[in-house]
Amino acid sequence: MNAAHTGVIAQTIQLALAPVFVLVAIGNIMNILTTRLGRIVDRSRTLQKLHGETVGPAHDVVVIEIRYVDRRIHLIGRALLLLVLSGLAIGVTVGSLFVGEMFGRDLGNLTGITFSTAIALLMIALIYLLLETRIAANSLRLPQELLELERKDI
Repeated sequence: MNAAHTGVIAQTIQLALAPVFVLVAIGNIMNILTTRLGRIVDRSRTLQKLHGETVGPAHDVVVIEIRYVDRRIHLIGRALLLLVLSGLAIGVTVGSLFVGEMFGRDLGNLTGITFSTAIALLMIALIYLLLETRIAANSLRLPQELLELERKDI
Protein backbone atom coordinates (compact mmCIF):
# COMPACT_ATOMS: atom_id res chain seq x y z
CA MET A 1 0.00 0.00 0.00
CA ASN A 2 1.36 3.37 -0.91
CA ALA A 3 0.86 6.60 1.03
CA ALA A 4 -1.66 7.98 -1.48
CA HIS A 5 -3.82 4.87 -1.21
CA THR A 6 -3.65 5.01 2.59
CA GLY A 7 -4.70 8.66 2.47
CA VAL A 8 -7.70 7.82 0.29
CA ILE A 9 -8.74 5.08 2.72
CA ALA A 10 -8.45 7.54 5.61
CA GLN A 11 -10.68 9.98 3.71
CA THR A 12 -13.18 7.21 3.04
CA ILE A 13 -13.25 6.37 6.75
CA GLN A 14 -13.88 10.03 7.55
CA LEU A 15 -16.65 10.15 4.96
CA ALA A 16 -18.20 7.01 6.45
CA LEU A 17 -18.42 8.55 9.92
CA ALA A 18 -21.60 10.54 9.20
CA PRO A 19 -23.64 7.44 8.29
CA VAL A 20 -22.16 5.62 11.28
CA PHE A 21 -23.39 8.39 13.59
CA VAL A 22 -26.85 7.94 12.06
CA LEU A 23 -26.52 4.23 12.81
CA VAL A 24 -25.75 5.05 16.46
CA ALA A 25 -28.84 7.27 16.60
CA ILE A 26 -30.94 4.47 15.10
CA GLY A 27 -29.65 2.10 17.78
CA ASN A 28 -30.55 4.56 20.53
CA ILE A 29 -34.06 5.02 19.16
CA MET A 30 -34.45 1.24 18.93
CA ASN A 31 -33.42 1.00 22.58
CA ILE A 32 -36.10 3.53 23.52
CA LEU A 33 -38.71 1.67 21.51
CA THR A 34 -37.89 -1.74 22.95
CA THR A 35 -38.08 -0.31 26.47
CA ARG A 36 -41.48 1.21 25.67
CA LEU A 37 -42.59 -2.08 24.11
CA GLY A 38 -41.59 -4.00 27.23
CA ARG A 39 -43.67 -1.70 29.42
CA ILE A 40 -46.62 -1.95 27.06
CA VAL A 41 -46.42 -5.74 27.04
CA ASP A 42 -46.38 -5.76 30.86
CA ARG A 43 -49.46 -3.53 30.88
CA SER A 44 -51.19 -5.76 28.33
CA ARG A 45 -50.70 -8.78 30.57
CA THR A 46 -52.28 -6.93 33.46
CA LEU A 47 -55.18 -5.86 31.25
CA GLN A 48 -55.69 -9.40 29.97
CA LYS A 49 -56.05 -10.56 33.54
CA LEU A 50 -58.48 -7.73 34.33
CA HIS A 51 -60.49 -8.54 31.21
CA GLY A 52 -61.73 -11.77 32.74
CA GLU A 53 -62.31 -10.25 36.17
CA THR A 54 -64.40 -7.20 35.26
CA VAL A 55 -67.98 -6.60 34.17
CA GLY A 56 -70.08 -3.64 33.12
CA PRO A 57 -68.50 -0.18 32.79
CA ALA A 58 -65.25 -1.33 34.40
CA HIS A 59 -64.96 -4.03 31.73
CA ASP A 60 -65.58 -1.46 29.01
CA VAL A 61 -62.71 0.67 30.34
CA VAL A 62 -60.42 -2.36 30.25
CA VAL A 63 -61.45 -3.18 26.66
CA ILE A 64 -60.80 0.40 25.55
CA GLU A 65 -57.36 0.35 27.13
CA ILE A 66 -56.59 -3.03 25.55
CA ARG A 67 -57.40 -1.47 22.18
CA TYR A 68 -55.00 1.40 22.89
CA VAL A 69 -52.31 -1.06 23.94
CA ASP A 70 -52.83 -3.14 20.81
CA ARG A 71 -52.46 -0.07 18.60
CA ARG A 72 -49.33 1.03 20.44
CA ILE A 73 -47.74 -2.42 20.06
CA HIS A 74 -48.52 -2.32 16.34
CA LEU A 75 -46.96 1.14 15.90
CA ILE A 76 -43.82 0.26 17.81
CA GLY A 77 -43.45 -2.96 15.82
CA ARG A 78 -43.66 -0.99 12.58
CA ALA A 79 -41.20 1.62 13.83
CA LEU A 80 -38.72 -1.09 14.84
CA LEU A 81 -39.00 -2.74 11.44
CA LEU A 82 -38.34 0.57 9.69
CA LEU A 83 -35.38 1.28 11.95
CA VAL A 84 -33.85 -2.11 11.20
CA LEU A 85 -34.29 -1.49 7.47
CA SER A 86 -32.79 1.98 7.90
CA GLY A 87 -29.81 0.49 9.73
CA LEU A 88 -29.32 -2.02 6.93
CA ALA A 89 -29.44 0.79 4.37
CA ILE A 90 -26.78 2.64 6.37
CA GLY A 91 -24.66 -0.50 6.32
CA VAL A 92 -25.00 -0.70 2.53
CA THR A 93 -24.10 3.00 2.33
CA VAL A 94 -20.90 2.51 4.29
CA GLY A 95 -20.11 -0.67 2.40
CA SER A 96 -20.58 1.04 -0.97
CA LEU A 97 -18.20 3.81 0.08
CA PHE A 98 -15.45 1.29 0.83
CA VAL A 99 -16.14 -1.08 -2.06
CA GLY A 100 -16.22 1.81 -4.51
CA GLU A 101 -12.92 3.09 -3.18
CA MET A 102 -11.23 -0.29 -3.03
CA PHE A 103 -12.17 -1.29 -6.58
CA GLY A 104 -12.04 2.16 -8.13
CA ARG A 105 -15.73 2.18 -9.00
CA ASP A 106 -18.04 5.13 -8.88
CA LEU A 107 -20.84 3.97 -6.59
CA GLY A 108 -21.96 7.50 -5.76
CA ASN A 109 -25.49 6.88 -7.02
CA LEU A 110 -25.87 3.74 -4.93
CA THR A 111 -24.41 5.50 -1.90
CA GLY A 112 -26.75 8.46 -2.32
CA ILE A 113 -29.81 6.30 -2.83
CA THR A 114 -29.12 4.04 0.15
CA PHE A 115 -28.35 6.96 2.45
CA SER A 116 -31.49 8.83 1.33
CA THR A 117 -33.52 5.66 1.81
CA ALA A 118 -32.08 5.20 5.30
CA ILE A 119 -32.99 8.74 6.30
CA ALA A 120 -36.49 8.40 4.84
CA LEU A 121 -37.06 5.15 6.75
CA LEU A 122 -35.74 6.80 9.92
CA MET A 123 -38.15 9.71 9.52
CA ILE A 124 -41.12 7.40 8.97
CA ALA A 125 -40.11 5.39 12.05
CA LEU A 126 -40.02 8.64 14.05
CA ILE A 127 -43.54 9.43 12.84
CA TYR A 128 -44.66 6.03 14.16
CA LEU A 129 -42.98 6.86 17.47
CA LEU A 130 -44.81 10.18 17.54
CA LEU A 131 -48.13 8.45 16.88
CA GLU A 132 -47.45 5.88 19.60
CA THR A 133 -46.60 8.54 22.17
CA ARG A 134 -49.72 10.51 21.23
CA ILE A 135 -51.86 7.42 21.79
CA ALA A 136 -50.11 6.82 25.11
CA ALA A 137 -50.70 10.42 26.20
CA ASN A 138 -54.35 10.36 25.12
CA SER A 139 -55.02 7.07 26.87
CA LEU A 140 -53.58 8.44 30.11
CA ARG A 141 -55.90 11.42 30.32
CA LEU A 142 -57.29 11.75 33.81
CA PRO A 143 -61.04 12.07 34.25
CA GLN A 144 -62.00 15.67 34.94
CA GLU A 145 -63.87 14.76 38.11
CA LEU A 146 -60.65 13.47 39.67
CA LEU A 147 -58.96 16.82 39.07
CA GLU A 148 -61.58 18.61 41.20
CA LEU A 149 -61.06 21.79 39.24
CA GLU A 150 -63.97 23.47 40.97
CA ARG A 151 -62.06 23.45 44.24
CA LYS A 152 -60.35 26.77 44.89
CA ASP A 153 -58.76 25.85 48.23
CA ILE A 154 -55.88 23.90 46.67
